[in-house]
Amino acid sequence: VVAVGFVVVLTGCGARANAPLPASEPALGAARRATSASPIKHIVIIVQENRTPDYLFQGIPHADIATTALDSEGKIVALHQVSLAAGYDLSHRNAAFITDYDGGKMDGFDRNLPPSDDMRPYGYAPRKEVSPYHQMARQYVLADRMFQTNQSGSFPSHQYLVSGASSAEPVSSDDVDSNGLNKKNLKQNAPVGCDAPARSIVDTIDPATGYPGPTPFPCFDRPALSDVLDAAGVTWRYYQHDLGPGLWHAYDAIQHVRYGPDYANVVSPSQTILSDVATGNLAGVSWVMPPSNAYSDHSGDASAKGPSWVAAVVNAIGTSRYWNSTAILIVWDDWGGWYDHVVPPQFNAYELGFRVPLLVVSPYAKKAHVSHVQYEFGSLLKFAETTFGLSSLGATDVRANDLTDAFNFGHPARAFTPIKAPPFNPGPDTRDGAPNPEDP
Repeated sequence: VVAVGFVVVLTGCGARANAPLPASEPALGAARRATSASPIKHIVIIVQENRTPDYLFQGIPHADIATTALDSEGKIVALHQVSLAAGYDLSHRNAAFITDYDGGKMDGFDRNLPPSDDMRPYGYAPRKEVSPYHQMARQYVLADRMFQTNQSGSFPSHQYLVSGASSAEPVSSDDVDSNGLNKKNLKQNAPVGCDAPARSIVDTIDPATGYPGPTPFPCFDRPALSDVLDAAGVTWRYYQHDLGPGLWHAYDAIQHVRYGPDYANVVSPSQTILSDVATGNLAGVSWVMPPSNAYSDHSGDASAKGPSWVAAVVNAIGTSRYWNSTAILIVWDDWGGWYDHVVPPQFNAYELGFRVPLLVVSPYAKKAHVSHVQYEFGSLLKFAETTFGLSSLGATDVRANDLTDAFNFGHPARAFTPIKAPPFNPGPDTRDGAPNPEDP
C-alpha cells in the first residue's frame, strides 16, 4: 500500500547550524574519487511548489506548451494570464487528480468549481514574473516530459524525491478528527512527520486498486537516497525552513534519519545553502526547500517571489568555485491544480501524476535544449546514483530515465552567465506550508 495523505499539528523545533564538511574534497568519498570520470561532484535539487509547464513556460521554443484547454463541457478555452501572486489555490488532492485527469481526457480541471471560478485553473504566468525561469530554460535545459510520480500533493511528492516511494497524501482535518483528534486544536494542513502528535494519521491508497488503505502514523522507515550516499561516503544535506514535522520536510518523516546521526544533515534555515556555497561547504547531494511560502511558488500566497529565490541559489553556485562541478536540478513538486494538457502515463492507480517543470542548469547542460524524454522523480535519484556510482534504491529509480539527454559531457564547461532577477530578501514570512490550504 502506498500511503498518500495526512494532517498533523506542528511541534516546536529550533533552527540549527550545520557542521562543516571535511576540508578535503568535502563532497566525495575515497571510492568515488578513485573511480568516477564524471565532472559532476555536486548535485543540487531545488524544489518549488505546485505549477505545470503550461503555466510557467509559455513561449519557450520547441517546448510542448498549450495555449488552449478543453473544459468539462467540451469547450475549447484559451489560457489566460494569471499572476503567481493570485489570491487563490486549487485542489491537488488525489480526488482532484482523478477529476482533472478524467480517464485521460484531461478535461475535468473546472468540474468542481462554481461558475464564477471555473476559469481559474486555465492560467499561465506573466512573462515578467517568471523571467528568471525562462532565462534558465533558454540557456540550459527544460524537460517537457517530467511527471510527478504521485497523483496527489506535497507530502508524498517530497517522499518520492528522497526515497522513490511514498506514504502519504494530505487529507482534511475533518478526516483526522474522525479518528479521535480534537479538530479545533488542529491547523488546516498542519505539518506531519515523526514528531507529529501521537494520534495523527495519514490516508493511504493501494496503487493496484486506487482504494483507500490503512491510516498509519506519519513516520516511516523506508530506505532513502541518504542511505546509499552514506554507504558510498558521499555527503548530503537537506535544507528546509525549520526543523520538525512539515509537508516539505521529507527526512523528518523517515524514522532512522529523524532519530539517528544523519539528522545532523537536515539544515535550517533553507538559505544556509547560500552561505555553504560561499564558504566552500557544499555537499555532494543537496535538496533545497523554499525558505518560506512567499518564495515557494505555491498558489494562494499573494507572492511572486519564488523565481528570485531560485535565481539566488543558481547565481550563488554559478559564481562560485563549484560551478564547473555542479548540476542544478530545479523541479516543482506537484501540479497544484493548474491545467496541463499532456496525458500522464499510468503505471498503476497512483503513478504517474501530471507534468511538472524540470530545469537542468549546469556547465555541461545542453544549450537551449528541450528534452522530450520521459522523466519522473525517480529520475533525479537515478541521476545521483549514476553520477556517484551508487547502488540502486530498488524503487522508482529502477524504471526511470536518468537525465542523460540533458547533458553533453564531451564539451568543456561553459562559463556562467548570471540570471537577472529581483534580489532575494527574506522577510518576516516564516511559514513552512502549514497555514496554506494545501488541499482546498
